[in-house]
Amino acid sequence: MDPSEISQLIKAGFDDAIVKVDSDDNTHFGALVVAQEFNGKRLLARHQLVYQCLGTLVGNEIHALSITALTPDEWHQRMSGA
Repeated sequence: MDPSEISQLIKAGFDDAIVKVDSDDNTHFGALVVAQEFNGKRLLARHQLVYQCLGTLVGNEIHALSITALTPDEWHQRMSGA
């Protein structure tokens, strides 16, 4: 599966997210998702929101997925080095 396909599926599940997906082998993926929907949610709930976007692809076409799920404020803090 192509990283751009996964990125589009994740973006479709959020209102206005920043999504970046990469892979070296098109079965193991890393995803950065920055979304307002993560506000007030713990890490597990954030990951569940991302997994909902991908459904049964996880464990099948997507063998492994490493997720970094951040709120816009957390993203800005990381980018500014704070």
